[in-house]
Amino acid sequence: MAGHIIAIDQGTTSTRAIVFDANMKPVGSAQKEFPQHFPHSGWVEHDPEDIWSSVVWSVRTVLEKAGLGAGDVAGVGITNQRETTLVWDRVTGEPIHNAVVWQDRRTGPICDALRSEGHEAAFSARTGLILDPYFSGTKIKWLLDNVKGARQKAERGELAFGTVDSFLIWRLTGRKQHLTDATNASRTLIFNIRENRWDEQLAEILSVPMSMLPEVRNCADDFGLTDPELFGAAIPILGVAGDQQAATIGQACFSPGMLKSTYGTGCFAVLNTGEQFVASQNRLLTTIAYRLDGQTTYALEGSIFIAGAAVQWLRDELGIVKAAADTGPLALEADPNQDVYLVPAFTGLGAPWWDTDARGAIFGLTRGSGAAEIARAALESVCYQTHDLLSAMHKDWSAEGGETVLRVDGGMVASDWTMQFLADILDAPVDRPTNLETTALGAAWLAGSRAGIWPDKEGFAKNWARDRRFEPQMDEEMRERKLAGWADAVRRTLSGYGN
Repeated sequence: MAGHIIAIDQGTTSTRAIVFDANMKPVGSAQKEFPQHFPHSGWVEHDPEDIWSSVVWSVRTVLEKAGLGAGDVAGVGITNQRETTLVWDRVTGEPIHNAVVWQDRRTGPICDALRSEGHEAAFSARTGLILDPYFSGTKIKWLLDNVKGARQKAERGELAFGTVDSFLIWRLTGRKQHLTDATNASRTLIFNIRENRWDEQLAEILSVPMSMLPEVRNCADDFGLTDPELFGAAIPILGVAGDQQAATIGQACFSPGMLKSTYGTGCFAVLNTGEQFVASQNRLLTTIAYRLDGQTTYALEGSIFIAGAAVQWLRDELGIVKAAADTGPLALEADPNQDVYLVPAFTGLGAPWWDTDARGAIFGLTRGSGAAEIARAALESVCYQTHDLLSAMHKDWSAEGGETVLRVDGGMVASDWTMQFLADILDAPVDRPTNLETTALGAAWLAGSRAGIWPDKEGFAKNWARDRRFEPQMDEEMRERKLAGWADAVRRTLSGYGN
């Protein structure tokens, strides 16, 4: 019997494929980076063919590395960069434009117009989201309005929309399945998460034909079979979840009140609120954490656009470090008497500010400031932003009794220095798991549980193991001083400052 699961983790800068065995242990991985495209200030695109080729290469390579054939695999789980938007021709199979990435800010004017027309309350009440370029709906509208002939084709039913998961399912199944899952659908501005259906009125406001939208299924479900020519035999696709929801699952945050934060290109904190749709009063997002067997679990989410991307900026644009891993040791060399703040609003500010027009800034520089101080400020900025998110979450919802413990994952959490500062500035424990590949693990669990070879939620949760707990050590006076400095830096960065 096939006893392995492949997780496809399609991210913003690379694609990974990881093979897990029947005991939920990783036995092979392959990763391929692909280029980013920045055609204008604030615009971010991917070539859909780069995404596709990186997925095919990663799966083929990991099977070869693990010495497995497609017949040894019981199922595939897909997790993906959310909100990134693709539209393709149903007949030719060709995308009509590059993928418009979640970080892209070109649809700010569309959001402003919708807001001025009084539509934001309807979108928030039904989707749990706010009107921001981050989400897919306005990206679809932009593509239809700006790609020659696209709207006419869409009206004739000739175009399909998908987030990355949907595009991959369509390609992997040989163009047979146009599907998505509830978590990815919940990030489009078109999916009514209270009623679990596409909302015709919201689609009409965005001028998006309903015929473009994929069918929405549970996170653990039948998403079709891969084309046998791709990997040597057909493999069932049995699990799909957007990357942050997959990480929530991978961290076994199945109970209301459990909280995780993922530090990748951006930073995303997700708080499980159970069956309760919590309407945020602090500009957080209400979203679907997962939908299993038709039962929806909700979450509050705070989204930071720039986390690990700030480290990439230090490496690629400033040349301060040669490798991301060098940032922590460099930060240790910083002068402790200098309070330098980096507000990484390179593509605007996310929650709880949602300022599309804010741009990055550094405050507190002196003649003695150098690479070490800037590196430290970049790492600290991620922790300060997490503090802002968790503070807003506690105002919206709090579990009864017990302290808040944050479960963390993603590339940045390998830095002990960063995780200790995070615990210090949050004044709360931070738990780092032994398995940092929680996003891929979450997608794999969806597929493995659906295939019947992995345990249920309770059994899976028992396998979660902690590598280290970081306890807060900073005194209250220093914490308050640093947070006040951060708040002042953010205030000065906001687009309305001084008006």
